[in-house]
Amino acid sequence: MERTVVYFEKAGFENTTACLDIVKKAIEDYDYKHIIIASTTGETGLAFSEALEQLPRNVIIVTHSSGYREPNSIEMSHDVRKKIESNGGKVFTGTMLTHSIETAFAKKFSGQYPTLIVANTLRRFSEGAKVCCEIVMMAADAGLIPEGEEVLAVAGTAKGADTVMVLKSAASKRFLDLKVLEVLAKPRV
Repeated sequence: MERTVVYFEKAGFENTTACLDIVKKAIEDYDYKHIIIASTTGETGLAFSEALEQLPRNVIIVTHSSGYREPNSIEMSHDVRKKIESNGGKVFTGTMLTHSIETAFAKKFSGQYPTLIVANTLRRFSEGAKVCCEIVMMAADAGLIPEGEEVLAVAGTAKGADTVMVLKSAASKRFLDLKVLEVLAKPRV
C-alpha cells in the first residue's frame, strides 16, 4: 500500500481546507464510513458537516466537555449545533479523556499521572494526534461508532484542523486496542 502524507509547515486553522480535501479523497479511495472531527466552537465541525452532507457517512463532531473553560458553559452555540445536525452530523459533548480527574490531582499535587503521560506522549507527534486518539475513544465510549473499525479522525492545534489520521477504533476502557494505522496529514512543527 502506498499513501501520501501531507506535512504542514505550520500548525493551525489555515490547514482546515486541505484537511477537508484529504478526508474527501480518503473517503473516495477507501470508503470510510465513520468520520470523527474535533470542534470547539463548531466552526470546523460545521465546515466538515456541510462538505460531507451529501455523502452517506456517520459524521461525529466532538466538542470540549461542559465547563472546560468556565463552569457550566459549552463553547459551541446551540445554533451551530443545530446547523451541524441539520447537515446530518451528530454532536457529542462528553468527558475529555485526558482532562479528567487526573488533571485536578496533577494541578493540586504537581504530579504526572498515567493519562497525562499518555497525552503528553501523543503530543510529541502533534496536538492534533493526541486529540484524534481521544475523540475516537470518546465517540466509541458514547456508542456513536463501532469498536474495531477503521475510522477517519480530524483534529487541530488551537483552532481549525491540521491533523488527519486513520485509526482502528476502541473504547477508552480498551485503550490498548486503539491503533494509529496511518497519519494522512499533520503539522511538521
